[in-house]
Amino acid sequence: MSTRIILIRHGETPLTVKKVYCGITDINLNPAGEEQARKLALRMRGEKIQSVYSSGIARAKNFARLAFDGFQIETIPGLREMNFGIFEGLTHDEIMLKYPEMYSEWLKNPSGVAIPGGDTFRDFQKRTRRVLTKIAALNKDKIAAVVTHAGNIKVIIGDILKSKDIREINIVPASISIIEFGGAGAVIELLNDTSYLNE
Repeated sequence: MSTRIILIRHGETPLTVKKVYCGITDINLNPAGEEQARKLALRMRGEKIQSVYSSGIARAKNFARLAFDGFQIETIPGLREMNFGIFEGLTHDEIMLKYPEMYSEWLKNPSGVAIPGGDTFRDFQKRTRRVLTKIAALNKDKIAAVVTHAGNIKVIIGDILKSKDIREINIVPASISIIEFGGAGAVIELLNDTSYLNE
């Protein structure tokens, strides 16, 4: 037997379209994101899911409610995205104009530069790992779905791949990534899949 964790990034929002840094900003799904959730519900019918967990941020929580209607969804605060502090709500170009030196340093060394008002990258990693460990322990030899954010999924996948820079891992809105914990450790079964959206 193995423990199967289905990692799902929430669907599209007005801010994902604009490509702004959106960590703790509590924005909801746009109509396209709601439609993605309905399509995910159809995709998940083939999975024998016993538990569903979600970030408490509106875009994830509401995506989970639409996609897993009928399930009791447990909200876990530790599944929220990284807090980008003063970068919140700004695009790459806007941050380069307002905070060029700090932003350049952070892009070069995110683990070594703390964003004012935000999470440190190391603390974000620790929080994400702690929550995943807890969910895996609670669902031994079961299947659990986790609706969360791009950053959290990148941390989890990056740990398995032993990635030096998780920013190289692409996790698009409404994508599915599946990991299995068995005797050989964690294995990535599926990564960043959105094929179901075209069905």
